[in-house]
Amino acid sequence: MSVTVRVPAKVNVQLGVGGLRADGFHDLANVFFAVALGDEVTAEAAEGVSLSCTGPDAASVPLDDSNLAARAARLLAAHHGIEPGVHLHIAKSIPVAGGMAGGSADGAAALVACDALWGLDTPLETLLELAAELGSDVPFALVGGVALGRGRGELLERLPVTGTFHWVFAVADGGLSTPAVFRECDRLREEAGTGSSEADVPTPDADPALLAALAAGDPVALAAALTNDLQAAALSLRPALADTLRAGIEAGAAGALVSGSGPTCAFLAKDADAAAEIAKSLEESGTCRAAQATYGPVPGAQVR
Repeated sequence: MSVTVRVPAKVNVQLGVGGLRADGFHDLANVFFAVALGDEVTAEAAEGVSLSCTGPDAASVPLDDSNLAARAARLLAAHHGIEPGVHLHIAKSIPVAGGMAGGSADGAAALVACDALWGLDTPLETLLELAAELGSDVPFALVGGVALGRGRGELLERLPVTGTFHWVFAVADGGLSTPAVFRECDRLREEAGTGSSEADVPTPDADPALLAALAAGDPVALAAALTNDLQAAALSLRPALADTLRAGIEAGAAGALVSGSGPTCAFLAKDADAAAEIAKSLEESGTCRAAQATYGPVPGAQVR
């Protein structure tokens, strides 16, 4: 028997970053948006926990217990007091270390797949608690759609959204370390003289204009409201991303931003035809490794 779970990537249409907390994290106002670009995780009964992976970035995916999918399987088994026995195969489409929460998505998919494989019927509330133990972005990958994440991003509030939005994602060569991007954000704030601690930086909140654009299904208004407080840090560490962002805007994107901690760049298009044209132009621009048009919002991790 095997169970396959499809899980979406995310783009942060708003990523507000507060000051550095004593525990090393930052308070966030993180508006997650799930897109149809995603991974598939297949769970099969086996002795112990093992992993395999295929896809464009498969060589960059760890196949040991540092992988969130393996950690998810062990955590779920420990919660229920059973021995973990599963082989997890990850069919990878989400860029690795690309700012689209691919590792977190795989962790969420593994929770759902193992829960089904082992016949545990774990309540969603419990799965969300386990997901939050695994990482800040894992709970959103379980629920999908559009949601505001507070705290480290793990405290979710689902948001109303109308219609379908069309996106293009430009994948860069290599990844960016999320902790490194946050450290650079703090450094840039110190360099600017504003300070970087939670005493210096106001706690962020969701932008009312952005929430209204989502609720109205208005891509032009949403494009105007896109923000990412980590973008300056990602551009500081990877200056070539500015060329990618410029190329997408010149190709007709209504809005553009670095996705999460980068280096993937996200472009919001007015419709599906425009997204296809933007993807084609970005592929030809030489400013990215690949570009892919997709859409959203879509549901979170689901058994196929």
